[in-house]
Amino acid sequence: MPESFVDTALKEKMTKDELLSLLKREARNLHMKDIMLATAFFQEDAQFMPKGYRDDYIKTFSKAFFTRIKDIKEDENHYPGSVNLEKLRGFFKLLDEQKAGAKGDRELCFLRIASVVATYTTFVREESIHPIGTKFPGGFTLRFHDGEYLCPVKDRQEKNPSALCRFCVSVQDEDAV
Repeated sequence: MPESFVDTALKEKMTKDELLSLLKREARNLHMKDIMLATAFFQEDAQFMPKGYRDDYIKTFSKAFFTRIKDIKEDENHYPGSVNLEKLRGFFKLLDEQKAGAKGDRELCFLRIASVVATYTTFVREESIHPIGTKFPGGFTLRFHDGEYLCPVKDRQEKNPSALCRFCVSVQDEDAV
């Protein structure tokens, strides 16, 4: 995301509605070309996954990008409460590290869109970063049950320094252990 967005987002106090307003502005600056480049990146990134898993991964994330960007642009809901700025700062720091290691425009577009979408789901809507139904290796899927997002890989990924999982609201799915 452009520096101005990050600088604005990291003021002393921010409501979820203020963050949503900033994300709407960012979403409006995303164009079809950006989405196409991002889609090309995760198609390349998935090239060595097993075919069935890869096809579902590409389909799920292509749809999620389009849907979530549209959701952000059209979201007129009121979200009570403030954003945890310490957590948001850590989130943006990790995103900056990912962007610094990006290998080309496709990956940068992917990271830009993913950061807008992940910020929205995590800090505004308090939902899982991955869409419900996302399949993971081993045949497990991310699911929503009894008011919780259950992730089959949460515990394994939480200590991964490059994963956003530690910021995600999902919890470990004990049925997937």
